[in-house]
Amino acid sequence: QLQLVESGGDLVQPGGSLRLSCAASGFTLEDYAIAWFRQAPGKEREGVSCVSSRAYTHYADSVKGRFTISRDNAENTVTLQMNSLKPEDTAVYYCAVGRLLFGICILHSGEYTYWGQGTQVTVSS
Repeated sequence: QLQLVESGGDLVQPGGSLRLSCAASGFTLEDYAIAWFRQAPGKEREGVSCVSSRAYTHYADSVKGRFTISRDNAENTVTLQMNSLKPEDTAVYYCAVGRLLFGICILHSGEYTYWGQGTQVTVSS
């Protein structure tokens, strides 16, 4: 059974940092593009960042310079390091995987087949 297990969500003050992790079982992450999406109450789901099977990365404008996505193929995990957090970063964060063509990644949810359960990130003072 394919499974993605997310962890690392927490309550943090503005300006703080969190590291989210996504661990895969039942398949090998190195063959896939991996993306992080988030959804806040009353808002549409939005793409945050992605890393391709060739390790190319892409970020939403709202998180550029603050978030970093990375993959560890040996551990079969993907992480999202989040720094300088803002209240508008508050959301449920989901990791997702898909087998994209051309070794790319894009922030479009329809391209991703498997999804984690989500982890809550709350940025508040």
